[in-house]
Amino acid sequence: MNSIVVAEQPTKGSLPGWSVPMVFIVAATSQYVGAALGVFLFDTTEPATVAWLRAAAAGVALVAWRRPWRTRWTRQGVAMAAGFGVVTVGMNIVFYEAIARIPLGTAVAIEFLGPVAVATLGSRRARDLLAVALVALGVVLLAGVQLDVEPVGVAFALASAVLWAAYIMVGKRVADTGDGQDSLAVGMAAAAVVLAPFVLIPQLTIDAGVFADPRTWLLGLGVGVLSSAVPYALDQVVLTAVGRARFALLLALLPATATVVGAIALAQRPTTLELTGIALVMLALTVSALPTRVPPRSLDPHVASGSTMAP
Repeated sequence: MNSIVVAEQPTKGSLPGWSVPMVFIVAATSQYVGAALGVFLFDTTEPATVAWLRAAAAGVALVAWRRPWRTRWTRQGVAMAAGFGVVTVGMNIVFYEAIARIPLGTAVAIEFLGPVAVATLGSRRARDLLAVALVALGVVLLAGVQLDVEPVGVAFALASAVLWAAYIMVGKRVADTGDGQDSLAVGMAAAAVVLAPFVLIPQLTIDAGVFADPRTWLLGLGVGVLSSAVPYALDQVVLTAVGRARFALLLALLPATATVVGAIALAQRPTTLELTGIALVMLALTVSALPTRVPPRSLDPHVASGSTMAP
């Protein structure tokens, strides 16, 4: 393994740093409103089919919005976009399979192992490691983990964690190309086509009648737009502005936002442990956002005057 470590630098974008958490909150709110619609589909439709409907609807919406055929694509670009889409849709499928078998909170806590691993491996400062520890503890408190759960559900949640980490890594590469949202559109559409036989054939075998119900397609469209198209498009905006490790830490806003939305919209009052979890997540994000103090490098006049030329 190469021993040279190159510090990760975020791509400079037009998104102001202070607004990044706000964008995340908008994305999270959209995602959880879409998730609420998805609840109505679980009664009649297999979890993997719900995830596929979500991907297909998002692909259609993103392609209609971005019109990616106007971009000049290379084989490498198409392959990267398709791979990104398969990773994204695969992440959704295994997560839905997990929450069909184990409590949502437990699945969320296990799934967060992926972003926590990315944040830990991508950190360059001691305070980042502290932030990761605070995030991990905060998410556990928010999720309300149960240990006595079905092993198959845990396996699906672990697979989701691996794919979530891959989503961050590949998503950053896609965002850095400058055509991240076009790649997202192509990727989601391609993934829906590639994965269709593996998802739809089992659903047709179990109950083909769900596809004759207009409500299935209407709810699927709502879930796709709100839970995938909007938040994933905003993810590309954020990934252009920040690095992978910071993005992984920001994902901790998702369960915190879900708790707040539940309290406001559904009158679900958070417990003391959940409030403690939110506080820890907020503290972690604050710690990670603190600027690094750069010590004086030299009294050389070239440096003192701001010149970047080597003496």
